[in-house]
Amino acid sequence: MESSIPVSAKSERRWRSKPLQTSKPSLVLAFFSCFAWLYVAGRLWQDAENRTLLSNLLKRNTAQRPKFLTVEDKLVVLGCKDLERRIVEAEMELTLAKSQGYLKNRLSENGSSSGKKFLAVIGVYTGFGSHLKRKVFRGSWMPRGDALKKLEERGVVIRFVIGRSANRGDSLDRNIDGENRSTKDFLILEGHEEAQEELPKKVKYFFSTAVQTWDAEFYVKVDDNINLDLEGLIELLEHRRRQDSAYIGCMKSGEVVTEEGKPWYEPEWWKFGDEKSYFRHASGSLLILSKNLARYIDINSASLRSYAHDDISVGSWMMGVQATYIDDNRLCCSSIKQDKVCSLA
Repeated sequence: MESSIPVSAKSERRWRSKPLQTSKPSLVLAFFSCFAWLYVAGRLWQDAENRTLLSNLLKRNTAQRPKFLTVEDKLVVLGCKDLERRIVEAEMELTLAKSQGYLKNRLSENGSSSGKKFLAVIGVYTGFGSHLKRKVFRGSWMPRGDALKKLEERGVVIRFVIGRSANRGDSLDRNIDGENRSTKDFLILEGHEEAQEELPKKVKYFFSTAVQTWDAEFYVKVDDNINLDLEGLIELLEHRRRQDSAYIGCMKSGEVVTEEGKPWYEPEWWKFGDEKSYFRHASGSLLILSKNLARYIDINSASLRSYAHDDISVGSWMMGVQATYIDDNRLCCSSIKQDKVCSLA
């Protein structure tokens, strides 16, 4: 019995020392837990402070932000209100001009400023490469120099009609300007580019420019492959004086060419119906419009549709107005009639 007493005492001492050994990790864990809690609490407090600061800055900026501008305010600021008013007034004036069939104060210095009224303005199409043709015309039916001025005194203006080069101011333009300074027989269409693909648009520029430049009863478009009996044409026009809404020419119609690559191909052939036939129109070799029809083209030039051929384009424009179609076979330049006023050159 006595020998068992020391063993149990030793075991008791070992058991009492164990809590002292396991308390150290607990203290370390508690320390780190406390530290982590303080760290998280500090971050949360800092984030709350940042949110408060940002909220105050946002409120301050919102209070200082300028008031919201309406569309009306912006128009006033940008000066567009007055411009809008002027556009409306211009549209009203244009509508009035269309209803009357003319525009006021559109003639340039060559026309109404002198009060001169002409019987006709004859525009002969030409191109940059047609210098020899122009020389032939000046040496045959077309007057030049003093004779050209005397013809204008009789009331007839003749001009070669040409646009500008795609490269403005190049040698092509300079050559035409130089020739015009010498002969003074050109009507240069400043807004038109002289190119084959732009040819259908040329007729609009011609009538618009001519009617703005000279006050005449008739405006005549002539191709550059036509010889004119000038006195015969003047006699024809004299007989038609004071005839408004006159659309005069060698009237024709024909089949619409729908196959690309063929001569006279019409890209918009489908617009001419199932019969594929053109409406009645004056041949493009020589066609004549009275003053009010030429002014109609001038006024509406921006909205008038051009087709592949200028005579078709003019014919389509005439269908929309009260034009008087006058089919005069003396203007059929390719016919064999003896009394015709034009022939193929």
